[in-house]
Amino acid sequence: MIERMGESDPRHHTLLNGESRQRLPKLYSQEEKGLQAEAVVKFFTPDSNWTWYATEFDGDDLFFGLVVGFETELGYFSLSELEGVKGPLGLPIERDLHFEPTCLRKLMDMHGRTET
Repeated sequence: MIERMGESDPRHHTLLNGESRQRLPKLYSQEEKGLQAEAVVKFFTPDSNWTWYATEFDGDDLFFGLVVGFETELGYFSLSELEGVKGPLGLPIERDLHFEPTCLRKLMDMHGRTET
């Protein structure tokens, strides 16, 4: 099952629910772990190859994590931007409800990038 953004369709839910908010560590709290930091939440576009793995959250709008798109890189991204973006077919970004926390190094290896 996947959670989608949108209020006009009753099948859609919030992109980041309360449980996910609570599971995400505070921004900068995993900094010393480097690539051993765990991504706790995964967002993706169902109609393209973009994926965002969040390791930390400021509790309001800003995430830090791994972004896989044109490049695979670590960086900041915002909830408000994710909520406003649609893929090439007009589909909203979704949260993977079955994603298991995974360390950044493993995710980077999986996406073909081993160094930052």
